[in-house]
Amino acid sequence: MKKLSMAELNRLSVEDYKEVEKKPIALILDNVRSLNNVGAAFRTSDAFRVNKIYLCGITGQPPHREIQKTALGATESVDWEHHENTLDVIKALKKDGYIICALEQVSHSTPLNEFKPEPGKPYVFIFGNEVFGVEEDVVKAADQVLEIPQFGTKHSLNISVSIGITLWDMVSKTNDFKKA
Repeated sequence: MKKLSMAELNRLSVEDYKEVEKKPIALILDNVRSLNNVGAAFRTSDAFRVNKIYLCGITGQPPHREIQKTALGATESVDWEHHENTLDVIKALKKDGYIICALEQVSHSTPLNEFKPEPGKPYVFIFGNEVFGVEEDVVKAADQVLEIPQFGTKHSLNISVSIGITLWDMVSKTNDFKKA
């Protein structure tokens, strides 16, 4: 066993990435304060071939040095839009057939390990502000609220970690490991 070189990884160019089929997954970042979290969302979305990121409210937008620091160029590969109002984005995506899932701790949430995505359906996952979480009206507009089970004292995860866990869970459950 040996560590692979960058050349041996056979990574797609940004141009090739733009042309390959994306997964039927989008993210909404609802008033995310940390530009590092925004950058990490881009980088993780690139890794899992997310279709698009919607940056809503106060969420920072590229180009920004702090976003670029963690995105490592993924702001060039992953499609994104900024919208002031998260609910407007949700309404439009519902019309396009997306199933809207907020990641939040609420009564009657579905533990992520019990989440069963419908094959072939497009999904949007909403991640909220680092202090206040997903806005209450956005939670109410979601079709489903998912919660990542936790067992420690903090009862919260950084949103960049939550995004990684959620996207891995979705790809694993849909068995969508196509490289090209």
